[in-house]
Amino acid sequence: MKELISFRIGAQEFCVDIMAIREIRGWTPATALPQSPSFVKGVINLRGAVLPIVDLALRLGFESTDASDRNVIIVADIGGQVVGLLVDAVSDILTVTDDVIQPTPDVASDTAKTFVRGLIAMDGRMISLIGLERVLPDLELEAA
Repeated sequence: MKELISFRIGAQEFCVDIMAIREIRGWTPATALPQSPSFVKGVINLRGAVLPIVDLALRLGFESTDASDRNVIIVADIGGQVVGLLVDAVSDILTVTDDVIQPTPDVASDTAKTFVRGLIAMDGRMISLIGLERVLPDLELEAA
């Protein structure tokens, strides 16, 4: 059994392993960093620690999120680095078994396969399971 936390980006639903999640918090305007990748919104102060904020929509190839008070930041531990993931809303906590997770279809692009570890069909919804280890580019190089 796996516990996953699901969230929305636009009209699509995604999920990640709940064990990587530290907290969920409301949107806080981020301070931009010069020369950072386009998907990095900037940084915020999280109880004295500098927390980089990744626009997960932009990182996954969608349009950039126009962040507002309705958005949330999922604080996740990705390979030992704590990062904030900007999403539209957190939906649910899912408990699934491995046999429920379907493989990513072969028709998906290589970019989609980089992030999407599988698909879960549940309650008439199609939820993409995201592998957080590919969200940060320096971790991509280490994993290669």
